[in-house]
Amino acid sequence: MIGIKDIPSFFAAAEVFLEGTIAAALVLIWLLIVALHLARGYMLTTLQKFTLRLGADLWWLIYLALRDGLVAVAFILSFMFFFFDVITMVSLPLTGSLAAAVAFAVLVIKLTTRGDADERWFVVQTYLVGLGAVLYIVPFVLGVEAGTLPGPLAGVADFLVTDRNPGWAIPLSILSMAIVGALGIVALVYNLRDIPATRRSAVRPADSDA
Repeated sequence: MIGIKDIPSFFAAAEVFLEGTIAAALVLIWLLIVALHLARGYMLTTLQKFTLRLGADLWWLIYLALRDGLVAVAFILSFMFFFFDVITMVSLPLTGSLAAAVAFAVLVIKLTTRGDADERWFVVQTYLVGLGAVLYIVPFVLGVEAGTLPGPLAGVADFLVTDRNPGWAIPLSILSMAIVGALGIVALVYNLRDIPATRRSAVRPADSDA
């Protein structure tokens, strides 16, 4: 039975458990992001086999929703890397905050370009997705997971885990927040710039009817 004195420690333990679970889930999410991004060629090939246009459209829309939605989920779940009390209390991958910034960069590219239709930017997205996966999964495996095992990797694990290396974790988190902020401004300017064009396109049909 939980007593009054145990409530603070109980909630702290629950927070550590929740954030540790999210950190482990992000490994799977990043792997799925990479897999779905690289599966684009297969999806396009399968698309040609549909004899019904509606089925082809649904297949493509579901694929895009899963692929791009997982990138958004990865960024949202990675928000915990932007809280200093979290990264200094929970064992998280050191470069997880940079992976979050990379995920946000992919989302901004999808917003401000023609997406898959622009081959050059699609290649950039491919490299960024791979970079984000490496930045998250490698320190998680060699740091968070290997840190629980005795052996020669213990020193490496101490460096790659946030709560054992706050001297690096906090500056990297600040850098990642700066990158996300800069990209957010780019996305905001892009949307504000498109508003006049959208209004003009909406007004022209009314003018022609008059």
